[in-house]
Amino acid sequence: MSKKVMLVDDSKTIIATAQMALEPLVNEGKITVTAYLNPVEMLDDVTSGRADYDLAICDINMPQMNGLDLAAQLKADPRFKNKPILMLTTESSAEMKAKGKAIGLTGWMVKPFSDDKLVKSIKMVLGI
Repeated sequence: MSKKVMLVDDSKTIIATAQMALEPLVNEGKITVTAYLNPVEMLDDVTSGRADYDLAICDINMPQMNGLDLAAQLKADPRFKNKPILMLTTESSAEMKAKGKAIGLTGWMVKPFSDDKLVKSIKMVLGI
């Protein structure tokens, strides 16, 4: 059964780039990808039970809600506490990474990202 990956980024370009990088995994049936431009919509879909994920990948700097707040809300919910979250962001400061670690993030990738690194990270986190 394929794993469900959610991409959350307010940039259509980043979403499209990540989807292209993940296309081989999708075509092999290893993952499905759902993309959200608005983190509030993703949070609403997941908490209401309309959507589920095995891995969330999100940006930090988004206008509706920042990715750290999204991750904190997901990690505070017992249903999602143990689900992995990767940050895919331009933020690289030690302070931001420390905040992410305190929330319980699984990993951190800095934009611009390489397709190979993204695919390897997903394979490692999901064990595929």
